[in-house]
Amino acid sequence: MNKFLVFIVCGLLISFSSSAQKINVKTGIEVLKEANFKILHGKRVGLITNPTGVDNNLKSTIDILYEAPNVQLVALYGPEHGVRGDVHAGDKIESFTDPNTGVPVHSLYGATRKPTKEMLEGVDVLVYDIQDIGCRSYTYISTMYLAMQAAAENNIEFVVLDRPNPLGGLKVEGNLVEEGFFSFVSQLRIPYVYGLTCGELAEMIIGEKMIPQPCKLTVVKMKKWRRKMNFEDTGLPWIPTSPHIPFAHSAYFYPVSGILGELGYMSIGVGYTLPFEMFAAEWINAEEFAGVLNAKRLPGVTFRPIHLKPYYSVGQGSNFQGVQIYLTDFRKARLSDIQFHIMEVAAQLYPDKKVFDHAPENRFDMFDKVSGSDFIRLEFSKNHHFADIQSYWTKDEEAFRKLSKKYYLYR
Repeated sequence: MNKFLVFIVCGLLISFSSSAQKINVKTGIEVLKEANFKILHGKRVGLITNPTGVDNNLKSTIDILYEAPNVQLVALYGPEHGVRGDVHAGDKIESFTDPNTGVPVHSLYGATRKPTKEMLEGVDVLVYDIQDIGCRSYTYISTMYLAMQAAAENNIEFVVLDRPNPLGGLKVEGNLVEEGFFSFVSQLRIPYVYGLTCGELAEMIIGEKMIPQPCKLTVVKMKKWRRKMNFEDTGLPWIPTSPHIPFAHSAYFYPVSGILGELGYMSIGVGYTLPFEMFAAEWINAEEFAGVLNAKRLPGVTFRPIHLKPYYSVGQGSNFQGVQIYLTDFRKARLSDIQFHIMEVAAQLYPDKKVFDHAPENRFDMFDKVSGSDFIRLEFSKNHHFADIQSYWTKDEEAFRKLSKKYYLYR
C-alpha cells in the first residue's frame, strides 16, 4: 500500500473514531425491549412512527415490534413526511401497505389527521414512537394529541415510547396559543418552545384535560436522560426528523427562524446548506447587517456575514447576502427572539423592506397560526420594534414552567 493510500485510510479511521460517541441514554424503545415487551403481550398493536423510531442500533421500531414475541403488529400510522420519511413537507400522504412487513399503513397527513374508527378496528393499543424537536409548530405533537383523542374515543390504550427533547428540558419560550389560532401547527395551549419530552407532554395533555376524555396512557420512560441535556449530550444517533432537520443541531435553529420563515420574506437557509441557520435577502448588505445585530450583544448569539446563492426555495439562483447564526452559549441564548431582532434590524437599515409591508399578505395567516396569535404581527407592524411585542411573547413562560414541573418524569 503506498503512502498516499495509507494516509487516506488512517484519516478515515481517525475521522470515524473521533465522531463515535458513547450512548448515554436509553430511549423508550430500548427500555421496552429490556422489559421483553411485557406491556404489549397478547395485544394487537397499532404503531405511530416514522424513520426516527429506531433503537440505539438504528433498527426500526416497526421491525422490532413486528418481530417481538407475543406482540401482534397489525397497523402502522404515518404522520407528516410518512412512515418511511419519503414525503416532502406539507405533501399529502395516501394509505398503503408497508413492503417490508406487509402491515397496512394509514396516513395521518392526508384525508384525515386523526385516526378514524375504521383505521383503529382490531387495534388494542396505539404505540407512539417519534423523535420530536421541542417546538410547538412541528406537527408530530399535533399527531400525538389527535391520536390520544381517538384512543380515548375508541377505548384503546395509548403508549408513548419516550425520547429526548433535543432542546433539553429547561428552555421555555413564547406565548400560549390564543383562542381562534389553534391549528395543526399550534394544536396545543403550550409555549412555542415548551421544554418537555413527548411523554411528559402526553401526561400534561391528560392532567390538564386538553382532550375531552382521557385515554389510558402509559409512558415508557427513558433511562439516564436529564433536563440539562441537549441532544449531543445523549450520545444517541440523530435520524433526520424531516428533510430540513438533517442534523441534531438543526433542531436548535428551527425556533430561531421558523416563524419568520413562514412569510417567504427572506431566505432562512431552506434551499441552501444551512436550513434555519441564517437570514438573507437580495437587498441586505451582509457586513452592515451583521454589525448592527452584533452591536445588540444578544446573550449566547453571534452573527457572521454570509454571501450565498440559494439552490431552491426563496431566492433560488439569486445572489443573497445576510447573516449566519452561531449559538455560542446555547443555555443563555433566547432562540425564538432572534427572528424578531432580525425583523427589527431589517426595518431599521432598509425601511422600504419592512417585513409586513414587503411580505405577501397571503402568508400572514400561517404566520399568525405559528405565532399562536395575530397580536405579534399587528403590534410589531406598527413600529417594527421587538420591544413592542416582547412582554407579550414572554408573558406565559414562568407560569408554564411552574405548571410543567407537575409532569416532569426526569430531573
